Amino acid sequence: MLFLNSCFCSLTFIKFPCTGREIMLHSTLALSLLLIAVTSNLAMAIKKEKRAPQTLSRGWGDEITWVQTYEEGLYQAKKSNKPLMVIHHLEDCQYCQALKKAFAENEEIQEMAQNNFIMLNLMHETTDKNLSPDGQYVPRIMFVDPSLTVRADITGRYSNRLYTYEPQDMMFLIENMKKALRLIQTEL
Repeated sequence: MLFLNSCFCSLTFIKFPCTGREIMLHSTLALSLLLIAVTSNLAMAIKKEKRAPQTLSRGWGDEITWVQTYEEGLYQAKKSNKPLMVIHHLEDCQYCQALKKAFAENEEIQEMAQNNFIMLNLMHETTDKNLSPDGQYVPRIMFVDPSLTVRADITGRYSNRLYTYEPQDMMFLIENMKKALRLIQTEL
């Protein structure tokens, strides 16, 4: 009984001796809170583990072969005699996300990108000023030919952001992809 007399109820601001039943209740409550904390941390850890690993596609097309860097893209373009298609975007940009969805869902774009282009998507700016001739904004898609020339003659349809495409512009993007392929055949 010595233990009971030295225990004080800590759930209130006024200290008074606890009964055996209150001690049991406090212990149960403390244990319940501890279990809740442990299981919520465990649930968060499991949720993080289940997330799909980030691939180079970043959602733009998992069947497409992507290069990691602009320099690697330039090397592969020259080596393979294919145009490099550079997509500048940010993960937290709603316009980029909408364009990504339209791009990934368009079978013709996916097929051409997989078979006829060296593909790079960048979530940061490069130091190459050729890739931002009209400013640094997202989203933008640019084409670089195998001679390592950024094609200023292959642009989107907006005069204030020359290299921007919007989800409704997929047919326009397809035409520009075909144009990039034609220019290689006629100019190089």
